[in-house]
Amino acid sequence: MGVKQPLGSPILEVQGLHKRFGSVQAVAQVDFTVAQGELFGFLGPNGAGKTTTINMLTGLARPDGGSVRIAGIDCIAKPRAAQHLIGVVPDESNLYPELSGFDNLCFCAALYGLDRRERQLRARQLLDQFGLSAAADRKFSQYSKGMKRKLTIAAGIIHRPPILFLDEPTTGIDVASARQVREKIADLHRQGTTIFLTTHYIEEAERLCQRIAFIVAGRIVRCATLSALLEPLRQRHQLLISCTLSDRVVMAKLARHLAVAFPALQVQAGAAGQIRLEGEQPIAVGPLVRLIEAQGGEVFEARRLQPNLEEVFLQITGLDAQALQGEAAGRGRRCGQA
Repeated sequence: MGVKQPLGSPILEVQGLHKRFGSVQAVAQVDFTVAQGELFGFLGPNGAGKTTTINMLTGLARPDGGSVRIAGIDCIAKPRAAQHLIGVVPDESNLYPELSGFDNLCFCAALYGLDRRERQLRARQLLDQFGLSAAADRKFSQYSKGMKRKLTIAAGIIHRPPILFLDEPTTGIDVASARQVREKIADLHRQGTTIFLTTHYIEEAERLCQRIAFIVAGRIVRCATLSALLEPLRQRHQLLISCTLSDRVVMAKLARHLAVAFPALQVQAGAAGQIRLEGEQPIAVGPLVRLIEAQGGEVFEARRLQPNLEEVFLQITGLDAQALQGEAAGRGRRCGQA
């Protein structure tokens, strides 16, 4: 779903950004730029500083130091001057529950100075684009979680901002709505909107983003294009073998036998009868199958693995995707309770 297109000059420039809460250094000397027309991903574990960073970028929190420039405007010295350039979609909706979907959009448009006719026209247009026309006159409090998220995004782009900040846009909503939101993000990107996206879903970042920054403990530990992040993994070969041996002790013994027999390979025993192998050369399946059969197992699948962003994230942070998914689920429950 990601779009390859030429990027412009930087629209967002961040240098030396830092923020402390008491004894906790939430963000420490963060530096990066986002090019005009780019879909930029911001990925990290819980407490890494993602939300604090996005709050400072959008004027919701004041940094202790550093600089933020959007389209050349100093956002710290002149926080209101850049407001018309940005759209913000928080992880939890900031719209009014007692207003209808249409009235919420009209109110947001009025805040940006659109006249009555223009804001009504724009509101109707966005309700149609997001598939919410039938619910235009219903109170926002009566919307489903997926509908609320879509209307919140519509509100964030009511004034056609050149850069849009999305904080966890698909957390806590159903699969169909999440797919629709991702499609709308890709559409906005194709239309030229610069997008700054934080997400817990690694495959979502891999599918949508052109460039990704990993933040851990308040510091950016890696920032690169998706192809550059995956390139080192493409130079290695990986194989996942599934067999009938499921006992952990037996699997550990099998992994040791494989490691001795094939010293050029890295061997890791997984759960449910899975063996993962990695090497610098193409891996021959036949000898592996014969050894496993000699140990009393029967192989029913041998699958070559393609490199993905989850492996990069694991190498950089030491965390796996399940840790992020668990955090995302917790945030989704909080959103549902709100």
